[in-house]
Amino acid sequence: MTSIPRLPLRDELFLVGHDDDTGQPHLHRQALAVGLAGAVLIDLFLTGRITIAPHDGPVGEQRLRLRQDHPVGDLITDSALTAIRTTRTALTARAWLRGFSTDLYERTRAGLIAAGILRHTTRRRLGGLVRAEAYLAADTKWPVIARARVRYLATGREEPDNHTAALAGLVAVLGLTPYLYLDDDTTALTAHLRAVAGQHYPPVRDITAAVDAALGDLATATYR
Repeated sequence: MTSIPRLPLRDELFLVGHDDDTGQPHLHRQALAVGLAGAVLIDLFLTGRITIAPHDGPVGEQRLRLRQDHPVGDLITDSALTAIRTTRTALTARAWLRGFSTDLYERTRAGLIAAGILRHTTRRRLGGLVRAEAYLAADTKWPVIARARVRYLATGREEPDNHTAALAGLVAVLGLTPYLYLDDDTTALTAHLRAVAGQHYPPVRDITAAVDAALGDLATATYR
């Protein structure tokens, strides 16, 4: 699939995380936002802008270090670099994910609208009595491509590159495997995606594990 345009990891995860027909998220928005923050962090690592310091303690306690902090012209990427650079205390992946994800769902959606990938629309519900806003793909190729990357990996049709392996790991952690629309056993497929993702860079695996831990923090705070 090298000839197909590739969006940032966060944008592909956003598209996989929504229903193509209704634009509704498949999971709670803030949970998806934590995954989006993980995708931003993974992209920073894969492009050589940060390093993840090894840590033998609890999951998600790996320290983040900047390698390159010059702006790249992408608003979310640049704000992530700034957030890491300006933090005065030792910054762990788990803490960064919680803080950076606060409004990341809305910012990612706004970026996709500005790029012409999503469009805003309104729909009538309940016999036309209620107007509901929706954000749908301007061209269905975008969510189809994003899902196809992981589907091809899951079915063994392609060797995973680092980007797709990372996307697979995030899909598995967020519970989005059923929305790949494969007929495989969901539990087995999720385990397979985790295993494939785990074969690539250890820091990417660590970030994905930190996403999982941050989701647990979010669930605990919600039901407290």
